[in-house]
Amino acid sequence: MPVSVSKEGVKHPLRPVSADARALLKHLGMPKAELSILLCDDAFIRDLNAQWRQKDEPTDVLSFAMGEGEAAEVNPDLLGDIVISVETAARQGAALGLTLDQEVRVLLVHGLLHLLGYDHVDPADAPEMQAREAELLTVLGGGTGLVDRAAAAGVVQGDSAG
Repeated sequence: MPVSVSKEGVKHPLRPVSADARALLKHLGMPKAELSILLCDDAFIRDLNAQWRQKDEPTDVLSFAMGEGEAAEVNPDLLGDIVISVETAARQGAALGLTLDQEVRVLLVHGLLHLLGYDHVDPADAPEMQAREAELLTVLGGGTGLVDRAAAAGVVQGDSAG
């Protein structure tokens, strides 16, 4: 279960994020899965968001799935990359009364589910992703997922990052 965690422009411990990712993959029965996680600052994720989503603003989490497109069959165990802005996570977590580690866990779960093909842009798909977020957050000790938060706030699902 190769999990690579690195950071760009931020100071944040890597070990807890790696341990959480491994626990999630174990729970999902994916012992051979490969996953890359990058913890970054707002400037870094803003550039990615502008390049890949044409949104020139920082976001909380981006997922880049390897299981899509032409290369999907090359290595089905290669899940892809999750990029998490630690700065955005800190702001969001503080606004909700969560620690930074708790918010990073929420973003990790959300990003991982996107890599696994779950989505919430179509309102018909949101309940399934919402349930999976709750399940995986329970594995890590609990919490409220992003899809749940968006539903509670009345946010249109297609407006959030993914």
